[in-house]
Amino acid sequence: MSDSAQSLETLDQLQSTDGTVVAAQEALPEPKIDAFGRSYGTGRRKSAVARVWLKRGSGRITINGKDQEAYFARPVLRMVLAQPLIESGRDTEYDVICTVKGSGLSGQAGAVRHGISRALVAYEPSLRAVLKPFGFMTRDPRVVERKKYGRAKARRSFQFSKR
Repeated sequence: MSDSAQSLETLDQLQSTDGTVVAAQEALPEPKIDAFGRSYGTGRRKSAVARVWLKRGSGRITINGKDQEAYFARPVLRMVLAQPLIESGRDTEYDVICTVKGSGLSGQAGAVRHGISRALVAYEPSLRAVLKPFGFMTRDPRVVERKKYGRAKARRSFQFSKR
């Protein structure tokens, strides 16, 4: 019985040729790169959906055929876009081409950030451990609450008047 318990404990360890015990490395998934050398990621935020393609390049970000400065005029939104690339240290290594629709500019920027993160992990699976602690891999589930009948908005009541 102790022999089988011992073998179960050492199931995740490998023995090298010189007799020392080495812990097994967790196998990373294969990179998903298409015939054009691109990886793909879909990002979502609020009601915005971004389709993102990532390829080796000089660090250009193109959104709906426009440069990022032309599409996102506010610097805060451009900063949100670049966060996954900067945190992974790949801000000058990849070109980003994406199409985004739905929601407003803030939701679209969040969707592109989520898509860039997913595409980076598809290109380099080892980056998941870098991006996950910052929350870039998590889809933000918050969406606008629907309007209810008998209400002015989702929760706001009409103005009350006693007379």
